[in-house]
Amino acid sequence: MKKLFSNNNESASQKRGSVDNKGEFSLAPGLCILYSPQMSELAHVRDIADVLLEMEKITPRQMEQVRKQQQQSKNGADVEQILGKFGLEADDILRAKAVLHGFEFRSIPVENVDRSAFEKLDPGYIRSSHVMPVSVENDTLIVATSEPTNIFAIDDVKRQVGMPVHIVVCSESDITAVCNEFDDSNFGYDVDEIMSSMADVEVVKDEEEDIGDLEQSAAKSPVIKYVNYLLTNALHEGASDIHIEPKAKHTRIRYRIDGALFDTMQAPLKMHPAVVSRLKIMSNLDISERRLPQDGKIAAIMGGRGVDLRVSVLPTSNGEKVVIRILDSKSIMIGLENSGMETDTLGAFKEQVALPHGILLVTGPTGSGKSTTLYSALGQMDGRSLNISTVEDPVEYNLESCTQIQVNDRVGLTFATALRSLLRQDPDIIMVGEIRDNETARVAVQAALTGHLVLSTLHTNDAPGSVSRLVDIGVEPYLIAASLNGILAQRLVRRICDNCKEAYHVPENMQRYIENAGIDPKELTHGAGCDRCRESGYTGRAGIFELLVIDDRFRDIINKDPSVNSMRAAFVESGRATLFDDGIKKVRRQITTIEEVLRVTQAI
Repeated sequence: MKKLFSNNNESASQKRGSVDNKGEFSLAPGLCILYSPQMSELAHVRDIADVLLEMEKITPRQMEQVRKQQQQSKNGADVEQILGKFGLEADDILRAKAVLHGFEFRSIPVENVDRSAFEKLDPGYIRSSHVMPVSVENDTLIVATSEPTNIFAIDDVKRQVGMPVHIVVCSESDITAVCNEFDDSNFGYDVDEIMSSMADVEVVKDEEEDIGDLEQSAAKSPVIKYVNYLLTNALHEGASDIHIEPKAKHTRIRYRIDGALFDTMQAPLKMHPAVVSRLKIMSNLDISERRLPQDGKIAAIMGGRGVDLRVSVLPTSNGEKVVIRILDSKSIMIGLENSGMETDTLGAFKEQVALPHGILLVTGPTGSGKSTTLYSALGQMDGRSLNISTVEDPVEYNLESCTQIQVNDRVGLTFATALRSLLRQDPDIIMVGEIRDNETARVAVQAALTGHLVLSTLHTNDAPGSVSRLVDIGVEPYLIAASLNGILAQRLVRRICDNCKEAYHVPENMQRYIENAGIDPKELTHGAGCDRCRESGYTGRAGIFELLVIDDRFRDIINKDPSVNSMRAAFVESGRATLFDDGIKKVRRQITTIEEVLRVTQAI
């Protein structure tokens, strides 16, 4: 039996092949048809190099080099390593990966990420797994990843969220930016530790202080940490202003968020001079001057992006009050489409912006979003074919497509002086930060009448009132009628917090407004208050607008009777929506509340 078994085994071995005298195994002729090393070399699996060639990111010659290096490598060189030598962008390789694995590649800025979706996963897990929830669309969670080949992480996300998932690919920098914005655990400040260490800093009392004392106390590490915390926390909270106010027994810190002031913390009063001195040093102000107001600015990088801070110091009975305005470029370039304008108003305003000459005014009180609207209008213009110039005080945001001039009254560079000089620079479009005096208004009118489009702001309560304001400044009615194209008045109302939105019973003093507007009270909602909205019921803001287009009828009225009453009556007769009317539309769509609309448009 053993012999028979051995012979059978040898027979089978001979059929498969034989071993030569060098000890190398060779296949039987029949099996060469089934397996051949030369044949396996021809069997190529499609990879990212093929995709990059199709995308024309690499040349056929570079493709040959990739394949040659792969063949020469004993261990099978990584295609990405080879491609990296060609200087390809990381995003191009990632796009190729997305195509190869059948995913869509997206650029995902922070503003496109829904915070409630982001919070479906732990921020630490998002950073480590490179997988980030973006939004919920049609009951499906959109998840972005910078590693599309990591199927284990994708499967783990599906298990954790418990809902359908749609995968897209994005860059790692997009995921990092969103995590820096939304991840509260990444904030990096221990407030209790900072406050306790502040108590150890010695500050000399009031009039005994000299410059050396102030500089020394302001340079102490706890003071620096505390000021850095105030600034970083304000940006993190979405504040537009920081108020540092000395009181009788403490320093009060408040943030303005969505147009409302919120108390954030109290600091020891004895630390107030050191904090103010630190801010003065940062904004290049005179730390020894405590009797006169001072204004300065700080250019800082916070949260990975550039932020400009405008610092105003004002002497008060308890010490110097400091107000810091935060100018964040992320908040300014929202675009006209995202401003909240109704479709008809948006279309009419775009027509005004496209006119070749004349004056277009944006009006409203301080903090009503006028600069945002003007910058958004400039942003949609063709800066390559047009000469666009701005005169501002201060230059709030840098625009690549514009020539921007900073007004400096100390050296005689006023709005009017800058405008006159600009008219010799062959401008197409001029943006004036504000028309505040007769001289500036007259130069703006002259520019509009000589073939230039002038955009500017004016402080008035509504659009019709702007005409009488120009008359009060000293501009003749016939010049206003000839040069003015349109006036956009606007306000900002707070949005109802989506996290705590609920139906509510409208108070009796609001009933008549709801009835007059034809709104069903049962359809109204408000924010009940939660941690996310600081118990206010509101997060974010939306604009309400009224647009007065100056046609021949209004030009006749301006020439005959440019009073507020006549202009307002004509505007109402024209059928255009007033600020209140536009606000009611937002109430009906559950964007804001009737209380908010009345707060910014008229007394209750």
